[in-house]
Amino acid sequence: MHNNQRTIFEALKWASSLLTEAGRDQNAAEILLMHVMDLSRSELLARFHDLLPEEQDRLFSEFVTQHKKGVPVQHLTGVEFFYGRPFEVNKHVLIPRPETEEVVLAALNLVDDVFPHDQLLKAVDVGTGSGAIAITLALEKESLSVTATDISHDALAVAKRNQQALGADVHFLQGDLLEPMIAQGIKVDLFISNPPYIAVEEMNSLSEVVTKHEPVSALTDGRDGLWFYKRLIGDLHIVLHEQAVVVFEIGHTQGQDVKTLLLQAFPGADVRIVKDINRKDRAVCAHIQNGKSG
Repeated sequence: MHNNQRTIFEALKWASSLLTEAGRDQNAAEILLMHVMDLSRSELLARFHDLLPEEQDRLFSEFVTQHKKGVPVQHLTGVEFFYGRPFEVNKHVLIPRPETEEVVLAALNLVDDVFPHDQLLKAVDVGTGSGAIAITLALEKESLSVTATDISHDALAVAKRNQQALGADVHFLQGDLLEPMIAQGIKVDLFISNPPYIAVEEMNSLSEVVTKHEPVSALTDGRDGLWFYKRLIGDLHIVLHEQAVVVFEIGHTQGQDVKTLLLQAFPGADVRIVKDINRKDRAVCAHIQNGKSG
Protein backbone atom coordinates (compact mmCIF):
# COMPACT_ATOMS: atom_id res chain seq x y z
CA MET A 1 0.00 0.00 0.00
CA HIS A 2 2.89 2.36 0.75
CA ASN A 3 6.15 2.44 -1.17
CA ASN A 4 7.91 4.33 1.56
CA GLN A 5 7.79 3.38 5.19
CA ARG A 6 5.96 5.83 7.41
CA THR A 7 6.75 6.89 10.92
CA ILE A 8 4.25 6.05 13.63
CA PHE A 9 3.37 9.75 13.75
CA GLU A 10 2.68 9.88 10.00
CA ALA A 11 0.56 6.74 10.10
CA LEU A 12 -1.53 8.12 12.97
CA LYS A 13 -1.96 11.48 11.27
CA TRP A 14 -3.14 9.76 8.06
CA ALA A 15 -5.57 7.55 9.99
CA SER A 16 -6.97 10.35 12.14
CA SER A 17 -7.79 12.57 9.17
CA LEU A 18 -9.33 9.65 7.26
CA LEU A 19 -11.53 8.69 10.22
CA THR A 20 -12.50 12.29 11.03
CA GLU A 21 -13.62 12.79 7.40
CA ALA A 22 -15.75 9.65 7.68
CA GLY A 23 -17.36 10.92 10.91
CA ARG A 24 -15.68 8.24 13.02
CA ASP A 25 -13.92 8.68 16.35
CA GLN A 26 -10.35 9.76 15.59
CA ASN A 27 -9.15 8.23 18.89
CA ALA A 28 -9.79 4.91 17.18
CA ALA A 29 -6.54 5.32 15.25
CA GLU A 30 -4.47 5.30 18.44
CA ILE A 31 -6.38 2.34 19.89
CA LEU A 32 -5.92 0.32 16.70
CA LEU A 33 -2.21 1.09 16.41
CA MET A 34 -1.63 0.27 20.09
CA HIS A 35 -3.32 -3.07 19.40
CA VAL A 36 -1.36 -3.80 16.22
CA MET A 37 1.99 -2.96 17.85
CA ASP A 38 1.08 -4.36 21.28
CA LEU A 39 2.13 -1.11 22.97
CA SER A 40 0.65 1.01 25.73
CA ARG A 41 -0.29 4.59 24.86
CA SER A 42 2.81 6.02 26.55
CA GLU A 43 5.05 3.52 24.70
CA LEU A 44 3.40 4.48 21.43
CA LEU A 45 3.90 8.20 22.06
CA ALA A 46 7.54 7.63 23.00
CA ARG A 47 8.11 5.98 19.60
CA PHE A 48 6.29 8.59 17.51
CA HIS A 49 9.25 9.11 15.16
CA ASP A 50 10.16 5.44 14.72
CA LEU A 51 9.39 3.84 11.40
CA LEU A 52 6.34 1.61 11.38
CA PRO A 53 7.31 -1.93 10.24
CA GLU A 54 5.69 -2.76 6.89
CA GLU A 55 3.67 -5.73 8.11
CA GLN A 56 2.23 -3.77 11.02
CA ASP A 57 1.55 -0.80 8.73
CA ARG A 58 -0.37 -3.06 6.36
CA LEU A 59 -2.49 -4.48 9.19
CA PHE A 60 -3.05 -1.02 10.71
CA SER A 61 -4.17 0.39 7.33
CA GLU A 62 -6.56 -2.54 6.91
CA PHE A 63 -8.05 -1.98 10.38
CA VAL A 64 -8.46 1.76 9.80
CA THR A 65 -10.21 1.11 6.47
CA GLN A 66 -12.52 -1.43 8.15
CA HIS A 67 -13.41 1.03 10.92
CA LYS A 68 -14.01 3.76 8.33
CA LYS A 69 -16.56 1.38 6.77
CA GLY A 70 -18.27 1.04 10.16
CA VAL A 71 -16.76 -2.04 11.81
CA PRO A 72 -16.49 -1.27 15.55
CA VAL A 73 -12.96 -0.82 16.88
CA GLN A 74 -13.75 -3.46 19.53
CA HIS A 75 -14.53 -6.04 16.84
CA LEU A 76 -11.16 -5.36 15.23
CA THR A 77 -9.21 -5.64 18.48
CA GLY A 78 -11.57 -8.23 19.97
CA VAL A 79 -11.56 -6.43 23.32
CA GLU A 80 -13.41 -3.79 25.34
CA PHE A 81 -12.42 -2.72 28.83
CA PHE A 82 -15.09 -2.67 31.53
CA TYR A 83 -14.39 -1.68 35.12
CA GLY A 84 -10.69 -1.76 34.20
CA ARG A 85 -10.75 -5.36 32.95
CA PRO A 86 -10.44 -6.65 29.37
CA PHE A 87 -13.54 -8.44 28.02
CA GLU A 88 -13.59 -10.39 24.79
CA VAL A 89 -16.33 -9.10 22.48
CA ASN A 90 -17.58 -10.16 19.06
CA LYS A 91 -20.66 -9.89 16.88
CA HIS A 92 -22.69 -12.13 19.22
CA VAL A 93 -22.65 -9.74 22.19
CA LEU A 94 -23.31 -6.10 22.92
CA ILE A 95 -20.08 -4.13 23.41
CA PRO A 96 -20.09 -3.06 27.08
CA ARG A 97 -20.59 0.70 27.50
CA PRO A 98 -18.90 2.98 30.04
CA GLU A 99 -22.35 4.06 31.29
CA THR A 100 -23.08 0.50 32.34
CA GLU A 101 -20.11 0.68 34.74
CA GLU A 102 -22.12 3.32 36.60
CA VAL A 103 -25.11 0.95 36.78
CA VAL A 104 -22.91 -1.75 38.35
CA LEU A 105 -21.55 0.79 40.84
CA ALA A 106 -25.10 1.87 41.75
CA ALA A 107 -26.02 -1.80 42.35
CA LEU A 108 -22.98 -2.42 44.57
CA ASN A 109 -23.67 0.73 46.58
CA LEU A 110 -27.33 -0.15 47.11
CA VAL A 111 -26.46 -3.71 48.18
CA ASP A 112 -24.05 -2.25 50.75
CA ASP A 113 -26.78 0.10 52.02
CA VAL A 114 -29.40 -2.64 52.40
CA PHE A 115 -27.47 -5.70 53.59
CA PRO A 116 -24.76 -6.28 56.22
CA HIS A 117 -21.40 -6.18 54.45
CA ASP A 118 -20.31 -9.75 55.12
CA GLN A 119 -23.69 -11.37 54.43
CA LEU A 120 -23.55 -14.03 51.71
CA LEU A 121 -25.94 -12.95 48.96
CA LYS A 122 -27.23 -14.33 45.68
CA ALA A 123 -27.37 -12.21 42.53
CA VAL A 124 -28.64 -12.70 38.99
CA ASP A 125 -27.75 -10.77 35.82
CA VAL A 126 -30.43 -11.38 33.18
CA GLY A 127 -29.35 -11.04 29.55
CA THR A 128 -25.67 -11.16 30.40
CA GLY A 129 -24.19 -10.94 26.89
CA SER A 130 -20.39 -10.71 27.26
CA GLY A 131 -20.79 -11.35 30.99
CA ALA A 132 -19.44 -7.90 31.86
CA ILE A 133 -21.99 -7.10 34.58
CA ALA A 134 -22.08 -10.55 36.20
CA ILE A 135 -18.31 -11.07 36.16
CA THR A 136 -17.65 -7.57 37.51
CA LEU A 137 -20.13 -8.10 40.38
CA ALA A 138 -18.49 -11.42 41.27
CA LEU A 139 -14.98 -9.93 41.23
CA GLU A 140 -15.87 -6.70 43.04
CA LYS A 141 -17.88 -8.33 45.85
CA GLU A 142 -16.77 -11.77 46.96
CA SER A 143 -19.83 -12.27 49.19
CA LEU A 144 -22.03 -12.34 46.06
CA SER A 145 -22.87 -15.69 44.49
CA VAL A 146 -23.67 -14.68 40.90
CA THR A 147 -25.85 -16.40 38.30
CA ALA A 148 -26.15 -15.04 34.76
CA THR A 149 -28.70 -15.90 32.09
CA ASP A 150 -28.92 -15.35 28.36
CA ILE A 151 -31.13 -16.78 25.63
CA SER A 152 -28.18 -16.86 23.20
CA HIS A 153 -25.81 -19.86 23.23
CA ASP A 154 -23.26 -17.79 21.29
CA ALA A 155 -23.35 -14.98 23.87
CA LEU A 156 -22.94 -17.45 26.74
CA ALA A 157 -19.89 -18.96 25.04
CA VAL A 158 -18.27 -15.49 25.03
CA ALA A 159 -19.31 -14.88 28.65
CA LYS A 160 -17.81 -18.20 29.76
CA ARG A 161 -14.50 -17.43 28.05
CA ASN A 162 -14.44 -14.05 29.81
CA GLN A 163 -15.22 -15.71 33.12
CA GLN A 164 -12.32 -18.13 32.70
CA ALA A 165 -9.91 -15.43 31.54
CA LEU A 166 -10.74 -13.17 34.48
CA GLY A 167 -11.05 -15.89 37.10
CA ALA A 168 -14.57 -15.06 38.23
CA ASP A 169 -17.01 -17.49 39.81
CA VAL A 170 -20.27 -17.11 37.85
CA HIS A 171 -22.93 -19.74 37.18
CA PHE A 172 -24.40 -19.47 33.66
CA LEU A 173 -27.89 -20.57 32.63
CA GLN A 174 -29.27 -20.59 29.09
CA GLY A 175 -32.88 -19.54 28.63
CA ASP A 176 -35.38 -16.74 28.14
CA LEU A 177 -35.21 -14.00 30.80
CA LEU A 178 -36.14 -15.42 34.23
CA GLU A 179 -37.38 -18.81 32.98
CA PRO A 180 -34.20 -20.78 33.86
CA MET A 181 -34.21 -19.24 37.36
CA ILE A 182 -37.88 -20.07 37.92
CA ALA A 183 -37.39 -23.61 36.58
CA GLN A 184 -34.64 -24.26 39.13
CA GLY A 185 -36.38 -22.45 41.98
CA ILE A 186 -33.47 -20.02 42.42
CA LYS A 187 -34.16 -16.92 44.54
CA VAL A 188 -31.88 -13.89 44.73
CA ASP A 189 -31.10 -10.85 46.87
CA LEU A 190 -29.88 -8.77 43.91
CA PHE A 191 -31.51 -8.72 40.48
CA ILE A 192 -29.76 -6.70 37.76
CA SER A 193 -30.45 -6.43 34.04
CA ASN A 194 -29.53 -4.31 31.04
CA PRO A 195 -32.30 -5.49 28.70
CA PRO A 196 -32.76 -4.41 25.06
CA TYR A 197 -34.45 -1.05 25.59
CA ILE A 198 -34.14 0.98 22.38
CA ALA A 199 -37.56 1.61 20.88
CA VAL A 200 -37.85 0.39 17.31
CA GLU A 201 -38.35 3.93 15.93
CA GLU A 202 -35.15 5.09 17.67
CA MET A 203 -33.03 2.45 15.93
CA ASN A 204 -32.73 4.68 12.84
CA SER A 205 -31.00 7.38 14.86
CA LEU A 206 -28.17 5.04 15.92
CA SER A 207 -24.81 4.90 14.17
CA GLU A 208 -24.40 2.10 11.61
CA VAL A 209 -21.34 1.08 13.65
CA VAL A 210 -23.91 -0.12 16.19
CA THR A 211 -26.86 -1.26 14.08
CA LYS A 212 -24.91 -3.20 11.45
CA HIS A 213 -22.43 -4.92 13.73
CA GLU A 214 -23.96 -5.46 17.16
CA PRO A 215 -26.75 -8.01 17.75
CA VAL A 216 -30.05 -6.23 17.05
CA SER A 217 -31.80 -8.52 19.53
CA ALA A 218 -29.61 -7.06 22.30
CA LEU A 219 -30.45 -3.48 21.33
CA THR A 220 -34.21 -3.33 20.76
CA ASP A 221 -37.35 -5.23 21.72
CA GLY A 222 -38.77 -4.42 18.28
CA ARG A 223 -41.52 -2.48 20.07
CA ASP A 224 -41.65 0.57 22.36
CA GLY A 225 -38.55 -0.27 24.39
CA LEU A 226 -40.50 -1.27 27.52
CA TRP A 227 -41.56 -4.81 26.60
CA PHE A 228 -38.70 -6.57 28.42
CA TYR A 229 -39.15 -4.46 31.56
CA LYS A 230 -42.83 -5.43 31.66
CA ARG A 231 -42.05 -9.13 31.23
CA LEU A 232 -39.26 -9.12 33.82
CA ILE A 233 -41.12 -7.08 36.43
CA GLY A 234 -44.18 -9.31 36.01
CA ASP A 235 -42.14 -12.37 37.08
CA LEU A 236 -39.75 -10.75 39.54
CA HIS A 237 -41.71 -11.66 42.68
CA ILE A 238 -41.09 -15.35 41.92
CA VAL A 239 -37.29 -15.03 42.09
CA LEU A 240 -36.76 -12.39 44.79
CA HIS A 241 -36.11 -13.06 48.46
CA GLU A 242 -38.26 -11.20 50.97
CA GLN A 243 -35.79 -8.34 50.96
CA ALA A 244 -34.10 -7.59 47.64
CA VAL A 245 -32.37 -5.01 45.50
CA VAL A 246 -33.47 -4.57 41.87
CA VAL A 247 -31.42 -2.58 39.35
CA PHE A 248 -32.33 -1.96 35.71
CA GLU A 249 -30.26 -0.09 33.16
CA ILE A 250 -32.61 2.12 31.14
CA GLY A 251 -32.68 4.43 28.18
CA HIS A 252 -32.60 8.11 29.20
CA THR A 253 -36.34 8.59 28.51
CA GLN A 254 -37.55 5.50 30.37
CA GLY A 255 -36.91 6.25 34.04
CA GLN A 256 -40.42 7.26 34.99
CA ASP A 257 -42.06 4.41 33.05
CA VAL A 258 -39.86 1.72 34.62
CA LYS A 259 -40.25 3.27 38.08
CA THR A 260 -44.05 3.16 37.67
CA LEU A 261 -43.95 -0.49 36.53
CA LEU A 262 -41.94 -1.43 39.63
CA LEU A 263 -44.25 0.46 41.99
CA GLN A 264 -47.30 -1.21 40.44
CA ALA A 265 -45.72 -4.63 41.08
CA PHE A 266 -44.26 -3.73 44.50
CA PRO A 267 -46.32 -0.88 45.99
CA GLY A 268 -44.13 -0.50 49.09
CA ALA A 269 -40.80 -0.40 47.26
CA ASP A 270 -38.29 2.42 47.60
CA VAL A 271 -37.58 3.21 43.92
CA ARG A 272 -35.04 5.74 42.68
CA ILE A 273 -33.93 6.91 39.25
CA VAL A 274 -30.13 7.26 39.06
CA LYS A 275 -28.41 9.64 36.63
CA ASP A 276 -25.12 8.93 34.89
CA ILE A 277 -22.07 11.18 34.57
CA ASN A 278 -23.80 13.00 31.68
CA ARG A 279 -26.77 13.82 33.96
CA LYS A 280 -29.02 11.51 31.95
CA ASP A 281 -31.32 8.95 33.58
CA ARG A 282 -29.36 5.69 33.45
CA ALA A 283 -30.69 3.24 36.04
CA VAL A 284 -33.76 2.52 38.10
CA CYS A 285 -32.83 1.09 41.51
CA ALA A 286 -35.31 -0.38 43.96
CA HIS A 287 -35.18 -1.72 47.49
CA ILE A 288 -38.05 -4.18 47.66
CA GLN A 289 -39.73 -5.96 50.55
CA ASN A 290 -41.18 -8.85 48.61
CA GLY A 291 -44.21 -10.11 50.51
CA LYS A 292 -45.00 -12.73 47.87
CA SER A 293 -41.89 -14.84 48.40
CA GLY A 294 -41.71 -17.88 50.62
